[in-house]
Formats: sequence, C-alpha cells, structure tokens
Amino acid sequence: MKREEILNKAEQLVNGQRAEDYGDAYENHFRIAEGWNIILRSALLTHGEITPMHVALMMDWLKTSRILNTIDHEDSWVDKAAYSSLGGEFAEKG
Repeated sequence: MKREEILNKAEQLVNGQRAEDYGDAYENHFRIAEGWNIILRSALLTHGEITPMHVALMMDWLKTSRILNTIDHEDSWVDKAAYSSLGGEFAEKG
C-alpha cells in the first residue's frame, strides 16, 4: 500500500465511521488522558513503572472512553473483555 492510500484510508476512518462511533476526537482523547493519568500515577506509586498489567488497564480504559459515546458498540465490549483477560493472565506472571 502506498502512502497516499494509507493517508486516504486513515482520513476516511477518522472522518467517517470512527467519528460516528467514538464522537468528537478531542473529547474522546481528553477522556482517555484522564483515565490514563490515573492509571499512570497508580502504576508509578505502586510499581515504580508501567507494567503489562497497567497497559491492559490503559487499553481497557481506551475502549471504555470510546464506548461512552456509543454504548451498544459490540466490538468495544468484546475488546474490553479481551484486555481484561490479558491483564488477568499477565498478573499471574507478575
């Protein structure tokens, strides 16, 4: 795929279905930042760094932030479950 094709596809997604599903991009990224800041502060306080479990929480929060705009977005619910399952598995590895 050429760069023009990649950029055109990205533009269609950002201004099309994704904008419909997730709402205003700035507001969505603001919500994501709020949650990630909470997780980051906790990670640094309790572990001194971000662990794979924290990343799973952050990705879950990304999906939560998105689903707030379209609560019946099935893919986001499935993704949230997947990130939770990964986080739980990672926690066993320590």
